[in-house]
Amino acid sequence: MNKAKHPILALDFGRVRIGAAISDDLQLLAHPLETIPADKQTTSRVAEIVREKEVDHVVVGIPRQMSGGIGVAANDVLRFVEKLRALLPCPVVTWDERLSTAAAERALRDAGKKTRQTRGYVDQVAAQIILQGYLDRLQNAAHSEEKACRT
Repeated sequence: MNKAKHPILALDFGRVRIGAAISDDLQLLAHPLETIPADKQTTSRVAEIVREKEVDHVVVGIPRQMSGGIGVAANDVLRFVEKLRALLPCPVVTWDERLSTAAAERALRDAGKKTRQTRGYVDQVAAQIILQGYLDRLQNAAHSEEKACRT
């Protein structure tokens, strides 16, 4: 039986906007939360969300290159992650987020939304995609451990 936990916060970092998504308390489903302007107030807004929502930990998407390497954009994100780690009372982990923004744009387009209408929302959906991938991996790992204990 699943017991309630604290939600997980995910961030899709961008130079202009940062998408935020949050899990439910069971850490099964990701939901868009808000779009945070990328400015001097960003880290304090993230800290405020962590405090208000009693976040267990934060997942930040790292935009790896298709080869798996780390480019300029990923280095910007890693600097942001270090700022968060110094500020937040909870762990901050990174997650490979290749193509999450493209997937978010495609999902919104498929839902009939025009790009201009979704500019602020696409970052939240990208964060939701990052978080759902992370949550699915946690669930799969938990099921694998469960099976191993029974055999």
